[in-house]
Amino acid sequence: MSIAFLKGHGTQNDFVIVPDPDNAIELSPGAVAVLCDRRAGLGADGLLHVVRSAAHPEAKDMADEAEWFMDYRNGDGSVAEMCGNGVRVFAHYLQQAGHVEAGDLAVATRGGVKRAHIAKNGDITVSMGKARLPEEQATVTVGGNSWPALNVNMGNPHAVAFVEDLDQAGNLFTPPPFAPAEVYPDGVNVEFVVDRGERHVAMRVHERGVGETRSCGTGACAVAVATARRDGLDPAVTGAPVTYTIDLPGGRLQITERVDGEIEMTGPAVIVAEGEISSDWFETLNA
Repeated sequence: MSIAFLKGHGTQNDFVIVPDPDNAIELSPGAVAVLCDRRAGLGADGLLHVVRSAAHPEAKDMADEAEWFMDYRNGDGSVAEMCGNGVRVFAHYLQQAGHVEAGDLAVATRGGVKRAHIAKNGDITVSMGKARLPEEQATVTVGGNSWPALNVNMGNPHAVAFVEDLDQAGNLFTPPPFAPAEVYPDGVNVEFVVDRGERHVAMRVHERGVGETRSCGTGACAVAVATARRDGLDPAVTGAPVTYTIDLPGGRLQITERVDGEIEMTGPAVIVAEGEISSDWFETLNA
C-alpha cells in the first residue's frame, strides 16, 4: 500500500506533508531525513505529519482545544517545537482536504495550541504566542565579524543579530558559532537583519537542524520583536500594537505584536503537488 504525500511551501519554506489522521505511519528520524533530502528523497526543509490530536500521545491533552496536531520534524529528522510557516501550510492543507473551512482554526503543536485564521484571499494569520526575552545573551561570529544577538524565544530559541549587510552572514550552511554555549544548550536559530525602511527590515536565517532556509516564521516573529525593542517600542508599555514588514529570501511576511503581547504572523501558503510514496522504498527507510 502506498503512502500519500503533498508538497507545499510558505514564502518558499517548503515541506513534505504526510496525512496520517490515526497516527498509523511510523516516521523514524532517518526516514524523515531521507524524505526531506533534495537528491535522495522528495526534498524539503521539514515534514508536516498531520495527525488528529486524540491519536497522538504528545497531543492528547490538547485534543479538546484543537482537533489536529502538527507533528513537525526538521529536515534532518529531529523533532521541533514549532514552525510558523509550517502552521500556515498545515492550515491550508486542512482546508484543501475539506477538514476545515475558511475562518478560525486551532492547531496543536509541541509549542502549544496555535490559533490561525484563513482569509478568503488565501492569506493565513497565525497567532504565534508571546515572545520571551531571556536575560542571557550571546555573541554570534561569522568570519572575522562578531555581533551581539538578542535572545528571543518563540517556543523555540532565536538569536537575532543586526548587521550592515546580509552578505556578512556568510553561507549559513553550518550553524554560526555563538558564545557562551550555555545560553543555547540545544542549539539556536540565528537571524541576521538589516534595515529597509520605517518598520521594514530584511533577514536571512540559519534554522537549527536545517541550514539556511528561504523563510522562517518564528524567526520573522523574533526579528520583529527584537527590532521593536531596538527601536524603543513595546506595545505593553505604549498601549499600541506595532507591525513590521519582514522581507525574507522567499517572500514577505507581516508581523504584528499586540498590546497583550500576542504575536500575529500573516502570509501566504501554497500546495504545489501531491502524490504517493512507494511503500517498498519507504519500508527500507524505517528498516
